[in-house]
Amino acid sequence: MSPFTGSAAPTSPWRHLRVHRADGVATVTLARPDKLNALTFGAYADLRDLLAELSRERSVRALVLAGEGRGFCSGGDVDEIIGATLSMDTAQLLDFNRMTGQVVRAVRECPFPVIAAVHGVAAGAGAVLALAADFRVADPSARFAFLFTRVGLSGGDMGAAYLLPRVVGLGHATRLLMLGEPVRAPEAERIGLISELTDEGRADEAAHRLAHRLSEGPALAYAQTKALLTAELDMPLAASIELDASTQALLMTGDDYAEFHAAFKEKRPPKWQGR
Repeated sequence: MSPFTGSAAPTSPWRHLRVHRADGVATVTLARPDKLNALTFGAYADLRDLLAELSRERSVRALVLAGEGRGFCSGGDVDEIIGATLSMDTAQLLDFNRMTGQVVRAVRECPFPVIAAVHGVAAGAGAVLALAADFRVADPSARFAFLFTRVGLSGGDMGAAYLLPRVVGLGHATRLLMLGEPVRAPEAERIGLISELTDEGRADEAAHRLAHRLSEGPALAYAQTKALLTAELDMPLAASIELDASTQALLMTGDDYAEFHAAFKEKRPPKWQGR
């Protein structure tokens, strides 16, 4: 995303999210615990706009996405979204569905790692938000459920049919998206849906520990690695190798590459600058 800004001032406060920044780490908390952090139109729009703003600022080096209360996110609010969409026309429905997809694109395309800290339920859109993250850190209470067919919709919502087979394979993805059955933490770890399984109640702590580790590392190298992982999903090998070569050639002109060599020669840890 471009770092250039126009006339609009940075948003403050965010009405549908809780946002905290410290030491290069942004923590974004879905904070409707009485509704299991069900998403509203405003929450989707805030997530889309927040990720764009943070990407332009370039001060954030890692982001933790968490949920307050008993679970991560139960998906779209039944009354405020599902009920409301029943009275929308086709153009309005297309605008809404494009907006939800823009949130997933923003998670995948922002230039910093995103870590989902999952406890309790991650269902529907909540499961896709976790899926879109670069890392999913979860405790034993976590359960993922892609519920779209259970409300009469396609399981391929918000990019799920694109992302999930690439994370867990086509067979598991077909089962999860077609049947909508919950996958509990042990199975989610076994099939690769969870990056790290923590002790009970430790998902947020472990996610922040990983975020701080990433925030102290070579940010530009991480950003380019994330960009290549996304871009090369659909590329033939020859194109991927050429893109890798071009990216490495550019990074070899950067300060961090020279800093590694200097640190190695001086027998000290590198002081990464993210450039």
